[in-house]
Amino acid sequence: MKVEQIYTGCIAHAAYYIENNGVAAVFDPLREVHPYIDRAQIDNAEIKYVFETHFHADFVSGHLDLRKKAGAEIVFGPGAKPAYEATIAKDGQIFEVGNYKVKVIHTPGHTMESTTYLLIDENGKEHGIITGDTLFIGDVGRPDLAQHVVADLTEEKLAGYLYDSLRNKIMPLSDDLIVYPNHGAGSACGKMMSKETTDTLGHQKKTNYALQNMSKEEFIKTLLTGLTAPPGYFPQNVLMNIKGYESLDTIMDRATQALTPDAFELVANETGALMLDTRDAEDFAKGFIPNSINIALDGNFAQWVGEMIPDVKQEILLITYPGKEEEAITRLSRVGYDYAVGYLKNGFDSWRKSGKDFETIKRITSEELEKQMKSGNPLIIDVRKKSEFDSEHIIGAINVPLNQINQHLAQFPKDKPFVLHCAGGYRSMIAASILKQRGWKDFVDVIGGFDDIKEHTSIKRSEYICPTTLL
Repeated sequence: MKVEQIYTGCIAHAAYYIENNGVAAVFDPLREVHPYIDRAQIDNAEIKYVFETHFHADFVSGHLDLRKKAGAEIVFGPGAKPAYEATIAKDGQIFEVGNYKVKVIHTPGHTMESTTYLLIDENGKEHGIITGDTLFIGDVGRPDLAQHVVADLTEEKLAGYLYDSLRNKIMPLSDDLIVYPNHGAGSACGKMMSKETTDTLGHQKKTNYALQNMSKEEFIKTLLTGLTAPPGYFPQNVLMNIKGYESLDTIMDRATQALTPDAFELVANETGALMLDTRDAEDFAKGFIPNSINIALDGNFAQWVGEMIPDVKQEILLITYPGKEEEAITRLSRVGYDYAVGYLKNGFDSWRKSGKDFETIKRITSEELEKQMKSGNPLIIDVRKKSEFDSEHIIGAINVPLNQINQHLAQFPKDKPFVLHCAGGYRSMIAASILKQRGWKDFVDVIGGFDDIKEHTSIKRSEYICPTTLL
């Protein structure tokens, strides 16, 4: 049986495509649906179904546009209550995709409607399971997301349901089944996901901590230990997936407005739109529009947009490299940021050439930081995650994780200089742009971050602790 995994690394997301005898199905599609439609056209196939494993929190699914453009029937598992037309399957129900079969296995726990789909080939052999966020490679779905949308649920209740689903529905299945999860390492939907994106169920039974022999109480405690707060955009994405959303075509039409520097400035002043600069940290530091925020496309763009911009309905003006406008709009829409209202025509160069004011951010090398530390005692602020900081950090540095910066601005002094760094320079430039926007001026950013500091200096660091032991 052929199952095609369509993996999108920037949000650690896996969609799946199957086709047999001219009939195709897509599982957990991304917002931009043309790759699935193009894939089906190559097979000369009709997309009959779009199967959803659950109401996703970390991205907006493309199921509605697939129904509109391909005529696909949307299928959810038991208990789902979308605000639009969809088939709500029964536990054990079987759908036919050509000569393939897809069996519904209701596996509540990550969310109450969470469903696993058992794939059966044309010979009747069970091939694999598309598990959504129920079972990952090396992990299971976090049980604290649905409670942010459904008031009477608790993470303890959901973890208990997940324990039962795994042991009563998943683990009795054959060891040779292939596990096809919805996410890999880097997703915020779990805490210990592997970089591998498929595995056999038998191997997971041996190696996945959540599938080991333990009581329900032990499982709940283990699963809830070490969970950090989910990104603020997660509940908003869930509601969009439940209630519906605008077509990506509509979003593109609204956002692809090329604005001259004068028009860009006028729209920014009149609407209060957030100016989002998606260029690399190095280029941003050399010159940027005052009050703009930097989140570079070349990185975990969508996830950091979701972390740093609280409201998915925030109007956004884009500054990108020329030719990268549509990519930025698409990647914003994947996580529900549908209100880009235009972009700076010809990028930042047009702003610079217009003679308008711009700002810069001073950066230093790790070697220059080492010289400063030998001659003085600079304040160093590390904006990596707490687990990264606890694993290893510069002696004397303080930790303000980037996703908590707005709650801890008081830790950034305005009356003396300080030094910013992250792991490689991506996150610290986001922090630098936010601080600049809020009025901070006397700081520098370390080029290459902690990775470069470790490689090229002898600056004293804490004793290394393996991050996997930090919960």
